Amino acid sequence: MTLFEEINSDIKIAMKSKDKEALAILRIVKALLQNEEIAKGSKLNSDEELTVLSREVKQRKEALTEFEKAGRQDLIAQAQNALDIVSKYLPTQLSDEELETLIQNAIDTSGATSMKDFGKVMGIVMPQTKGKADGQKVNALVKQLIS
Repeated sequence: MTLFEEINSDIKIAMKSKDKEALAILRIVKALLQNEEIAKGSKLNSDEELTVLSREVKQRKEALTEFEKAGRQDLIAQAQNALDIVSKYLPTQLSDEELETLIQNAIDTSGATSMKDFGKVMGIVMPQTKGKADGQKVNALVKQLIS
């Protein structure tokens, strides 16, 4: 079952259970995927679907952070619920140990010795972690392990 079909199925379930909040979020995600398909002019592959979902999760996390800074308790719960729903469609996130191993392998492969080689390492690591790890977390770990 493709991601698009899975979301359609979950939309039907949300409609039947009258879960208006989940329904609204799922419809937004479906619309984002459809808009990306229209922009591309063809069906999205799984990597492109992950990119769209990762972008949405990142935006939801940023919104949650802003709501917390502003002390908006009413919006924090809503944003957290939306984040949980969208995150459900992403692959299992890599643990810190797995991520460090992956980065260390990339450092060894590229022969990186200083921060000048940061781009080489990131170029190797990011395609392998797509949708499985937060880019900022990867960035921080690469900087830590290179220096």
